[in-house]
Amino acid sequence: MPVHAFIDESVRDSRYYLCVAVLDPARLAETRKQLTALLLPGQRELHFKKEKPPRRRLLADRIGGLSAATSVYVTARTRKTEEQDRQRCLFEAVRDLVSMRAHRVVIDSREEQDRHDQTTIYRALGGRPSDTGVSYEHLDSAAAPLLWIPDAVAWCYGAGSDWRRRVMPVVHQVIEL
Repeated sequence: MPVHAFIDESVRDSRYYLCVAVLDPARLAETRKQLTALLLPGQRELHFKKEKPPRRRLLADRIGGLSAATSVYVTARTRKTEEQDRQRCLFEAVRDLVSMRAHRVVIDSREEQDRHDQTTIYRALGGRPSDTGVSYEHLDSAAAPLLWIPDAVAWCYGAGSDWRRRVMPVVHQVIEL
């Protein structure tokens, strides 16, 4: 069955974390509703870095209980730039998504830097994106609540300790690059 994937990242100390949340298309609407129910009055999006610690704990617990499977791609920042680390993780993630028969991939937009992702995705898809059946797009996380899953998981996984424990129910694999 084709899946949908949502990608975001976190950087902590000397490590880069790219998280891919994979969801069954039949669960998208329900999961989106569960996430938007977590918004506070006047809040447009959940962004883990901006939340206060008590709220982070609540959100991490709720996200850890969702019907999602995440993969965390980690680099030890051996590259010259953070962008190189990102593209290395993204290349591997897209190749894995093709083997999982991903249908749609949504990536948290970084505006002008999205062009780097587009080049990497094109390479990962073998230069023939239409042959893979994978469609991808960059969206702002305020417009795509399912991006809040990889945002939270990447942040929590990178923070380690109790934060990592809270999201581990949805972490299905960690790939060290």
